[in-house]
Formats: sequence, C-alpha cells, structure tokens
Amino acid sequence: MTNLRSRGAFWMIVSCVAFASMWVMIRYASREMHAFQIVFFRNFIGTLVLLPMILSNKGLIRFSSLGRNVKRATSGFIATLATFYAVAHAPLATALSINYTAPLFATLGAVLFLGERIRFRRVAALVIGFIGMLVVVRPGALPLTPGVLAAVVSALSTAFSIVAIRALVASDDSRAVAAWTFILTTIPSLIVASFVWTWPAAHLYPLLALIGTAAAIGQLSLSRAFSLAEASAILPYDFVRFGLITGAGILLFGERMDALTIAGGAIILATTIYLAVREAQVARAIRTASENPG
Repeated sequence: MTNLRSRGAFWMIVSCVAFASMWVMIRYASREMHAFQIVFFRNFIGTLVLLPMILSNKGLIRFSSLGRNVKRATSGFIATLATFYAVAHAPLATALSINYTAPLFATLGAVLFLGERIRFRRVAALVIGFIGMLVVVRPGALPLTPGVLAAVVSALSTAFSIVAIRALVASDDSRAVAAWTFILTTIPSLIVASFVWTWPAAHLYPLLALIGTAAAIGQLSLSRAFSLAEASAILPYDFVRFGLITGAGILLFGERMDALTIAGGAIILATTIYLAVREAQVARAIRTASENPG
C-alpha cells in the first residue's frame, strides 16, 4: 500500500510539472492567438502524441465504455476551453486558486444531485473552502473580468470531470481514460476554434506542439496517480502545481504578489485535501462495517 501511494505521489508530481509548464506556454502563445485555437492544437497534438501508445496496445480503446467517456469528455471539453481562456486573460495565481474549488463543487454536486449524505465537518469544510474563493475573487473589490468568470466556469465543469475520472479509472485503464479525452474533444475544439481562426505564425508551432505534449503527459500522469492511490494520499502534492504556477506568474509575467489570492488559494487547497481525507476515512469505515457485520 505504501509503495502504491509513493507511486501515486510520483505521478501526481509529474502531472503538476506538466500542467504548470503547459499554463506558462499557454500564456505565451495567447499573446498572438486566441485561446480557443490553442485548445484545438492541444487536443490534436495530444492525440498524435498518444497515438503510438493506442496502436501498440490492442484493446486499450474499448467502445463499450464510449458513453461514459463521452460524458467525461464533454465536461472536460468545457473545462479546457474555460481554463485556457482564464490562463490567457486572468492572473495565473487567481485562475489557479479558483480552479482549486472544483473538488468543492464536486462534493456539493454529489449532495444536491446524487443524494449523498454529508455531516457537519464536511459542511464546515465546504463553507471554509468557499470563503477561500471569496477571498480570491473579492466581489465588489476586484473587477469581475471575463478571465475570472472563465476560471469559475472551469472550476464548475472540472468538478464533473473529477467525478467522472474517479468512476472511470475504477474499471478502465487509466491510459484509455486519458486517450479518450483527447480523441473525443479534437473535432469539437476545431469547430469552436473555426469561429476565431487565424493561421498561427511559424514560430508558434513548436510552442503549440509542446503544449499538446505537456497536456498528454499531464493527463496520463493524473489518471495514473488516481488509479494507484486514494485522492487523500495524492492531493497534498498539488501544492507543487500551486507553487510553480504562482512563481511563474511573478517571475515570468511580472504579476504582483497578491497575498490575499495566495492565502485564499491555500485555504481552498487545504479544504480540498481535508475533504479527500474525510472521504477516505468514511469509505474505510463503511468497508470495515461490511466486512464485520457482527
């Protein structure tokens, strides 16, 4: 079990580095092209990167799970569009902090729409987490820009993706879950990008190729991490992504060190980790009770 957790933590850190690198490259690319175009290249190139893996593993892509993957890809597609737009048009630390509320929305959605029971400590954690989001957004004090609104949409749609990924990796190969994400979103992203399309300058193509490669590595690593260990064991390592992206915003893009944004982000992430730990504890208690009914 310890070995599985260590491997899960390793893949979580790999995903953090890949996604942080991708965010930095998105910001650079968005200076010369629309974020929705970058989404298309992310999906198209990510599919090409994963193609050798798909072809060399016969049976990896199973159409019996197509319906479930379509649901996951739909929420993931919306989340990607919103995330890329937010990265291009909002301070990186702000966009990331809001994105961290996705697990909170996922927990709330499970209560409202799936009828899951929730006790006082989880209610308190949700309240604290959403207070953290208010600290970041500061309604009335900071302008509610399209970039910030996109970050909120990203968090909501990512919440659905989180639930779908956890369900899928319980029965499907984590590599297939990642591959389906790119395969199913490439054509829809091209359709969306066509409304704002201009051909990228030649010097942008290597950057776009790196964005697609980083996205593929990040998705594979994240799915692998969730397949190896409980969320409570690997989510604390997401602090790596928080540090890398916040640091990049300050050092590479001259963003101001906003103490309230960083504090709010830390509150949100800490709350997310607490909820994951509580979820794991409840699941273990239920398993123990079922194994020892007497």
